[in-house]
Amino acid sequence: MGVNDLLKRIDGMRAEIEKIRPLTKEEALQLKSFYRVGLTYTSNALEGNSLTLTETKVLLEDGITVSGKPITDCYEAEGHAEAFDYMFEAAGGDDFQVTEETICNLHRLFFKRLDDKAAGKYREYQVVITGTEYVPPAAGDVPGMMARFIKSLETLKITEHPVILAAYAHRRLVDIHPFEDGNGRTARLLMNLILVNKGYQIVSIPPVLRADYISALMIAQRDKDPSVDPFNELIANCEIEAQKEFCRLFHINIK
Repeated sequence: MGVNDLLKRIDGMRAEIEKIRPLTKEEALQLKSFYRVGLTYTSNALEGNSLTLTETKVLLEDGITVSGKPITDCYEAEGHAEAFDYMFEAAGGDDFQVTEETICNLHRLFFKRLDDKAAGKYREYQVVITGTEYVPPAAGDVPGMMARFIKSLETLKITEHPVILAAYAHRRLVDIHPFEDGNGRTARLLMNLILVNKGYQIVSIPPVLRADYISALMIAQRDKDPSVDPFNELIANCEIEAQKEFCRLFHINIK
């Protein structure tokens, strides 16, 4: 199924979901907690964090660390959950607009327990990404590229479907790689910030799709015959799965 067909399916399911909104206060709070744990687990797991879904839930909801697990894994979970809260609140604003400050805040909240000095600040040295031929831009080019990136988001939000815009935001932030570390998790939070603001479901990329996810990014980044289609299709399919999960939780019958 091509991207356009996937988007039509997404919007059809979104229309069905809209029929039960607004949720009650209790439903909304429980749903937020559900996504807070789920996204924190999957986004960290993609980067090699060893906490399981259950361990992530116990840490975030009960404050109990897991014996034998690296303390940095716990810091990543706590930081991601705090960044998620910021993302969720920012997405609800009527005058919502992605800014450099927004992105830096997402990174700062996630990364401050790991390296407070680098949290929310653009890198000052060249980074090398293992397992790929892609070379991120020079550190001196990052501020200008980020400024242009923000302008492009404002332009594309007029012409692009929100799911494609969210996928672009994720992909482009990873391309620029503005921070020393934590770029992938910041990009996934940014993607979901856009999706939630536009009334779509939070996208989690499960660890089982890690190879497909990395491959799709590499295809978009390669010098010869790059294509964004695999990545857009991956994100669109993940949005559909998120919609199915929402429908399951709220007993919505879908075709």
